[in-house]
Order: sequence, then C-alpha cells, then structure tokens
Amino acid sequence: MTTHAPVLPVWTCAGCGAPWPCPTRRRELLAEYEGAPVSLSIYMASRLVSATQDLSWAPAGTLHRRFLGWLP
Repeated sequence: MTTHAPVLPVWTCAGCGAPWPCPTRRRELLAEYEGAPVSLSIYMASRLVSATQDLSWAPAGTLHRRFLGWLP
C-alpha cells in the first residue's frame, strides 16, 4: 500500500504534500498498471471527475493535465 494517497478534498499527497498524483504516485501507478494503459486511463479519469467536484475553482485544463496529461 502506498503512502502517496490523495488527501481529500484538497487533493494533496499524504506522503509528500505535493499535488496528487505526485511524481512518486505516478511512477507507482505506471508500475501497477503496466500492460494495462486503458485501465489506468479509466482509473485516472474517474479520479479527475472526483477532483473536479472538490476543486471546482481550478481551471479544467489544469486538472486535465494533472490527472491525465502525464499518461503514456
């Protein structure tokens, strides 16, 4: 289990305090979903939907880059 989980509703990393998903969690997710990029995309898209509700003040493009823009 990772210590780099999101702290809700602010969406910061419990492990390092960076915006979630932090670089460490991104690496972990890529390893966890190795060979299943569509599943990772679906998971991160669901996290994006949740984050947009909590972070309604944040620009949509910023959240899109943060949650989906780093995916291969």
